[in-house]
Amino acid sequence: MMTDPVADMLTRIRNAVAIERPHVDIPTSKLKVGIAEALQREGYIWEYEIVESEPRNVLRLILKYGPNGERVITKIDRHSKPGCRVYANVKGTPTVLDGLGVAILSTNKGVLSSREARAQNVGGEVLCTIY
Repeated sequence: MMTDPVADMLTRIRNAVAIERPHVDIPTSKLKVGIAEALQREGYIWEYEIVESEPRNVLRLILKYGPNGERVITKIDRHSKPGCRVYANVKGTPTVLDGLGVAILSTNKGVLSSREARAQNVGGEVLCTIY
């Protein structure tokens, strides 16, 4: 039984980037699709798609690398955990590496990056940071 599916998603992305895979397959959910949309809007992945399979649908992330194979995602960390939730208001949204990275937040307006959350003037649960 998996207790933290978001941490599993981030670990799969981290491992795929470490061995320079072109894509990674993850069991799908609405929250994971929202995180994938935020990563695509912020430019950390090329695209995502939902692949229909027999037991369960799979979320496929097409990972992004630089022109010489350098990694776009250098670090991705989970912040809010099932045992210790981390919330941030509008003024408390984290800045990652002085604006070079982003935090992904689950808000009442959907899953947003920290930049989008500040622009829409909302706070929420800090799911992860990425740079």
